[in-house]
Amino acid sequence: MIRGEKLYEGKAKIVYTTDDPDKLWVHFKDEATAFDGKKKGVIENKGYLNAQVSSKLFGVLSRNGVPTHFVRLETPRDMIVRKLEIIPVEVVVRNVVAGSMSKRLGIEEGRKLTQPVLEFYYKSDALGDPWVNESHVLALGWAQAAEVEAIRSMALTVNRVLSKHLGNVGILLVDFKLEFGRTSDGTILLGDEISPDTCRLWDVRSGEKLDKDRFRRDMGGVEDAYEEVLRRLS
Repeated sequence: MIRGEKLYEGKAKIVYTTDDPDKLWVHFKDEATAFDGKKKGVIENKGYLNAQVSSKLFGVLSRNGVPTHFVRLETPRDMIVRKLEIIPVEVVVRNVVAGSMSKRLGIEEGRKLTQPVLEFYYKSDALGDPWVNESHVLALGWAQAAEVEAIRSMALTVNRVLSKHLGNVGILLVDFKLEFGRTSDGTILLGDEISPDTCRLWDVRSGEKLDKDRFRRDMGGVEDAYEEVLRRLS
């Protein structure tokens, strides 16, 4: 497939056109950001590791009936995906109290939830991705009721499938962020990526963090953690 002009460059990826109008070329970068871009750095080989982990997890989801935008890896750090109109809502699913939920509610990190918590955030770097609820999504026309229901159902299925798959390799899926979009015919697909950048992943036994929190919190060992996730999935 031929890579075309650059459409968009984000914090973690660059998106290009291709010679197929229904497909896009996604390049995964080594640059890392946190706290809405206030902290910046480079995680060596992150682009490769995130592309590889994402491709494996998209494959797991596809085999379990979750429709995704993933087509194939074109190079070790470049992914071909179906073109989507991205819905401007990030969906976060939480299984364990951590991160912003811990700060917001004053609950110590590590408390397991009795059921998954699903949250919506408006995709806006300028506003810091503020929390919104389903009423906002519907009233502002970001998605229709049937689409919100489809997204909710798919997000919970992703949680169930990946919690089991990661658990089998000794990784606890603490929480994660998803993005969804529409194809040209209006079909809702899971988009973006699923990686240590977008998930909190803890070792089941030790509780060691294997995700981007190591970068956010200056814990060190970021590259080793990402490599360990890929090693276990491989």
